[in-house]
Amino acid sequence: MTSESTSANKFANTSALENISSAAAKKAEGLDENVQNLRNRQNKFAENLHGDDVSKTGIRALFSKNKEAQKAAVSKYLKHWDGLTDKEAEEKRLADYNESTHSYYNVVTDFYEYGWGTSFHFSRYYPGENFQQATARHEHYLAHQAGIENGDLVLDVGCGVGGPAREIARFTNCNIIGLNNNDYQIKKANHYAAKFGLDAQMRFVKGDFMNMDFEDNTFDKVYAIEATCHAPELKGVYSEIFRVLKPNGVFAVYEWVMTDKYDENNEAHRKIAYDIEVGDGIPKMFSREVAAKALIDSGFEILKEEDLAKADDPIPWYYPLTGDWKYMQSISDIGTFFRTSFVGRFITTNFLRVLEKVGVAPPGSVDVANSLESAAVGLVAGGKEGLFTPMMLYVCRKPAN
Repeated sequence: MTSESTSANKFANTSALENISSAAAKKAEGLDENVQNLRNRQNKFAENLHGDDVSKTGIRALFSKNKEAQKAAVSKYLKHWDGLTDKEAEEKRLADYNESTHSYYNVVTDFYEYGWGTSFHFSRYYPGENFQQATARHEHYLAHQAGIENGDLVLDVGCGVGGPAREIARFTNCNIIGLNNNDYQIKKANHYAAKFGLDAQMRFVKGDFMNMDFEDNTFDKVYAIEATCHAPELKGVYSEIFRVLKPNGVFAVYEWVMTDKYDENNEAHRKIAYDIEVGDGIPKMFSREVAAKALIDSGFEILKEEDLAKADDPIPWYYPLTGDWKYMQSISDIGTFFRTSFVGRFITTNFLRVLEKVGVAPPGSVDVANSLESAAVGLVAGGKEGLFTPMMLYVCRKPAN
């Protein structure tokens, strides 16, 4: 391909992405006044909390936050997490999913980047394969299952700071719109796209995946990686994905679900699910059966359903959280593994405790670290007992008619 044709393709891609982003923004202007007010308030709050410089990452970004805004953000995130697991408590969390998820990612994004990098998901791990290789392969596999090809227009539902989108764009040369309800993550994702020279292939926009601002039949393919678990009910988000996907298009997702072994009436099982919910900002964990039914009820044809966590790999998907050094595959993984392990989390939490006490770390930092610790405990327990999977793979097609 000549440089002239490459430039022409980039221009066409950029124009298409700009048109879709602009159309979504225009449609958002016609939303209910309460929704508009919520979005404006969330954006202003994020600006006050994080400031204008989104190039900072990890602990450095955490320490630069507005302390009063951080305290408010932590309070918003934790207000529904009081240890109660009854129906009334669940209903409050489900009703407040938008604000709760926005607040959650306001307070945990820097922790995630510090411990995990810019792709916030688990992966399968092969012997001899380092952490970053496994992360990229897991993303490539989903893109392959979705059939994403050169030039496709793709929607990333719940895109985080754009780590998977950048990898998939490089892998397939597709064009990606990333949808996210957290203003801070959107700004970081657009910053990284420009930093790595991928801004011609992607845009990241504000939106609610339960009520998307895109027109019907817009995207060739759609994918989601461990994101739709934040939905208050799965049929709602799957129906929206179905609507914006073109006929005969494919949707592929790594879904967080409780497996068929999970018994909601078992107190020990419910405690594991609650630890995952509180530490990951999830209103309610749903079962595999609920997810599959929601896809079918939304109109999808399920082409593939497979729990990749049941592949009996010698290295379990939850190994980074275990502190078990026998699973580490590369010297390059030492830093990542130490930060995400029990010992590393313990040291980080107590380091933050001291810094928070002397006023260096913003208020609530330890509370956030403690909630993430609850998640780690629940995720490892759920993984070991086979009650939970973060990688229930569904590959689905929207019928042509």
